Amino acid sequence: MVVGSLNLDHTVMVDQLPLEVGATVLGSEYSTSAGGKGLNQAVAAARQGAIVEMVGAVGDDPAGSLLVGVLADERIGVDHLRRVPGPSGTALVSIDRRGGNTIVVAPGANGTLGPDDLGEEVFAGAAVVVCQLEVPLAVVGAALAEGRRAGALTIFNPSPAGGPLPDGLLPLVDLVVANEQEAAVVAPGSAGTGPLDRAAAAGRSVVARGAGEAIVTLGPRGALIVGRELVTPVAPFRVTSVDPTAAGDAFVGALAAALAAGEPTLVAARRGAAAGALAVTRRGAVPSLPGRASVDRLVSEAGPGAPPGRAGRPAGSGSHSPGAPQQLPGPRNRHRDGAPARRGDPSRRGGRGPN
Repeated sequence: MVVGSLNLDHTVMVDQLPLEVGATVLGSEYSTSAGGKGLNQAVAAARQGAIVEMVGAVGDDPAGSLLVGVLADERIGVDHLRRVPGPSGTALVSIDRRGGNTIVVAPGANGTLGPDDLGEEVFAGAAVVVCQLEVPLAVVGAALAEGRRAGALTIFNPSPAGGPLPDGLLPLVDLVVANEQEAAVVAPGSAGTGPLDRAAAAGRSVVARGAGEAIVTLGPRGALIVGRELVTPVAPFRVTSVDPTAAGDAFVGALAAALAAGEPTLVAARRGAAAGALAVTRRGAVPSLPGRASVDRLVSEAGPGAPPGRAGRPAGSGSHSPGAPQQLPGPRNRHRDGAPARRGDPSRRGGRGPN
C-alpha cells in the first residue's frame, strides 16, 4: 500500500540549469508525463509483480483523469483514491545535458489528503505500507501508525526533506530509505571524514532516533544498509544517466515489492539499486520505471556484487567500501524466514508492467 502524491510532470531539457535568481535559459525538448513520488513508487512496485493499492487524491481536471488512467493501466487499486475539486498536483522539472535536475512541486489535490481519510479499514491486509513527504506530514504519521497497527512493515522515504522530523515519527518506521542529503536533513548532527562515513553516520542517526533500519542511497556509489549493529554496503550498477528524476522512487518501489514477497533486506536493496539504475537510463518518471524481467536480468548479469562471505562492518566502525554484502535481520515484524508478518491476497490485483 502506497500513501502519497500523484502529479502531472512538465519536463524541459536544457543545456544548463539556471545558476542564479533571475536567470533565464533556453530549453529544448518539452514533455508531460505522470509522476509524483507516491504514484512513481506504486508503479515501480506493481511492475515488479507486487499487488498495490494507492491512497491519495487527484483533482477533477484533465490531469486527474490522466493519473487515474495510469493507475488503471498498471492494475493498481484505487479504492482509496479521492477525486476532489480543483487542480491535481503538478511538478515542473528541468534536466540538463549531464542528467542533473531541478524540480518544483505544486501540491494541488495532494494537499487535501487528511488523517481522516486513513481509517484502519484502509490498511486491512496490507503487508507493506510506503510513505513519502509530498502529502501533509499529519497524513504520513497517521499512515505509519495505522500500518503498524495493521501488522504491516512500514517504509518511509523522507523526500522532499524540509527539516528534522517530529520526535514520534521515526519510531513508527521499520525501514527509512533516504539519499545522503535527505538522511542528514531529517536526522541532523551526524559527521564523518568522507562521503561514505557521513552517509553511514546519517543512517545511524536515523536509527538512533527510533527507526528499525535505514538504507542510505548513494547514487553511483550504491547504498548502505544501516542497522543497530552493522553497516552493509550495497554495490552499484554502472549505467549512463540520462534522466535521474524517478531513480529514488524506482529504488523504493522495487525494494518494497521484494520485501512484500519475503526477500531479506539485502536482496531487496540489491533489486532496488538495479531498478534505480535502470530508471536513470530513460527519460520521464513513470516511463522510466523498469519491469521485473529487466531488473532480474541486470541483477543476474552483474552477479552478487561482492566476493561471497564478506561481512558488513559494525555500525560504529570507520570507512565503508561498496560491495561487501551481509544479510541483516529484517525489521521487527518479519518472520524468521524473512516473510512479512501479513500478506495481501495475491488473487486480488496487480500484475507486471512493461519490461
